[in-house]
Amino acid sequence: MNKTRRMFLQIAVLFYLASAAPLVPAEGDPERGREFFQVCAACHGQMGEGNKALNAPANAGQNEWYVLRQLKNFRAGIRGADPKDTFGIQMRPMAMSLPDDQAVEDVAAYVAQLDPVKPERTVQGDIEAGKKAYAPCVACHGENAEGNKSLNAPRLSWQHDWYIVRQLQNFKSGVRGSHPKDIYGAQMRPMAQLLATDEQVNDVAAYLSTLE
Repeated sequence: MNKTRRMFLQIAVLFYLASAAPLVPAEGDPERGREFFQVCAACHGQMGEGNKALNAPANAGQNEWYVLRQLKNFRAGIRGADPKDTFGIQMRPMAMSLPDDQAVEDVAAYVAQLDPVKPERTVQGDIEAGKKAYAPCVACHGENAEGNKSLNAPRLSWQHDWYIVRQLQNFKSGVRGSHPKDIYGAQMRPMAQLLATDEQVNDVAAYLSTLE
């Protein structure tokens, strides 16, 4: 094989490898995310504090990777597709209004850097009983409900108690976590089932509302 042909083959191989390499998603830009978030702010609030009257949870300071996953799940119909998920259905078109994957990354980055706002307690529950009921959750979500990326467990602290109750009930009933592509939601379903009664669900939500 002559030198010129060998050189062309080497260039061709390098070009193939470069084109076959998986694309690494760009990091989110919080400044661009702030612009896209203005649509979200109508329900979630300018500071991502949430709004019970509009059924919008707090998202300020939530783990970036978790916000990213949930937005993608809404866009793909993995979440918010169940006809009983009234509020998830409302969220789907909002997530789909983001023009592309980069915009999703940007919004997630912006939300993550917002300072959380301590929500008002609204759920009546036995805090001590809730602490005991939360014990199995510590392994993934953390002692202070701070979340754990390596275990795909989001932060639960500084979230509205009424939203915690709704999501636990959704997991228990199969409204959430039943989609075949919702891998991590499926892992959460049996854990929610450990809370056998509505009272226990309320107790856990009441306990989580005390965590800093």
